[in-house]
Amino acid sequence: MDTRTYSVSGMTCAHCVGSVSSEVGQIPGVTGVSVDLASGVVTVTSDSPVDDDAVRAAVDEAGYQLVS
Repeated sequence: MDTRTYSVSGMTCAHCVGSVSSEVGQIPGVTGVSVDLASGVVTVTSDSPVDDDAVRAAVDEAGYQLVS
């Protein structure tokens, strides 16, 4: 099992959390997504390491940005 955290900018409400969770959750191998709205931290749990570019693309698709 692999767990990684990412900082995401632009999330302001529960809808934002749902959008990011939904998009990131569709990445193959992802088994869980936890979003802390207050800190902007997204924790991704997966069976094997997930490509950071895939997470970036999913967050972008949801309308937000990863903070490098």
